[in-house]
Amino acid sequence: MDISTIAGLISGIVFIVVSIMMNGRLGLFFDAPSVMITIGGTFASVLISYPLNKFFNSLKSARLIFQTKEFNTGNVIQRIIDLANIARKEGLLALEEAAQSMEDKFLQKGILLIVDGTDPELVRNILETELAFIEGRHKEVQGFWETVASLGPAWGMIGTLIGLINMLDQLNDPSAIGPAMAVALVTTFYGSIVANFFANPVANKLKIRSSEEVLLKEVMIEGLLSIQAGENPRIIEEKLKAFLSPTLRDTVKENNEGETKAGE
Repeated sequence: MDISTIAGLISGIVFIVVSIMMNGRLGLFFDAPSVMITIGGTFASVLISYPLNKFFNSLKSARLIFQTKEFNTGNVIQRIIDLANIARKEGLLALEEAAQSMEDKFLQKGILLIVDGTDPELVRNILETELAFIEGRHKEVQGFWETVASLGPAWGMIGTLIGLINMLDQLNDPSAIGPAMAVALVTTFYGSIVANFFANPVANKLKIRSSEEVLLKEVMIEGLLSIQAGENPRIIEEKLKAFLSPTLRDTVKENNEGETKAGE
C-alpha cells in the first residue's frame, strides 16, 4: 500500500471534518440531491467524453494510487552492467539464457532482439515505439482524471444555480431563504472536493508513476544499445548513471564495489 496516499486521504478527511465541526454542524454539509448533481453530473459528462471501455479502464486506474510499485533505476543499471559483463566475456548469445529469467518484458524483448542480431537502429525504433505507446496510454488515463477535475467544479456551480432558483421561489418565506442558500452552496463545496481532494491528486500521482517508468525504460534502451555496440561495462555504467541523481549514483557505485570485493 502507498503510505502517502493513505496518509493524505485520512489527514484530508480529518482536517475537513474537524474544521466543519469547530464552526458548525456536520449534517449541514450532507445533501443527497447535491451529491447526485455534482458527482453524478461530473461522471455523466466524462462518460460522454470517453468511449465506454476507456471510461471504465480509466476509472479502475484510481486503485493504482494505493499500490506501491518500485521503479528502482539504480538496480536496473546494475542489472545492465551485469549483462554487459556477460556479453563481454561470453558473447551476445550468452544473454539469451539470462533473458529467460527476467520478469521485465520490455528488457527481455530488448535482449532477445540483440541476441537475434537485429540492426541497432531497428532495435532502438522498436523499443522507442513501444515506449511511446506506453506513455500515450498513461497520458490518456491522466487526461481522464484531469477531465474529472475540470468538470467537478462546473457541476458544483450548476447545482448551486439550481439551488438558487429554488431559493428564489421561496422568497415569500424569509425563514426558508437561509437553509436554501446553504444547500445551494454545498454543491460548490462538493465540486471543489471532487477536483482538489480526489481527481487532481490522482492525476498527479499517475504522472509521477508514469515519468518514473518512462525513465526506467529509457535507461534500458540506452544500456541495451551500448551492450550491442560492445562498449566497456565501465563506460556503460558512467553513461547510465547520468540518468540518476547524485545520491543514487553513489548507490550504484557502492553495489559495484561490494560485488568486486566479493569476487576477490
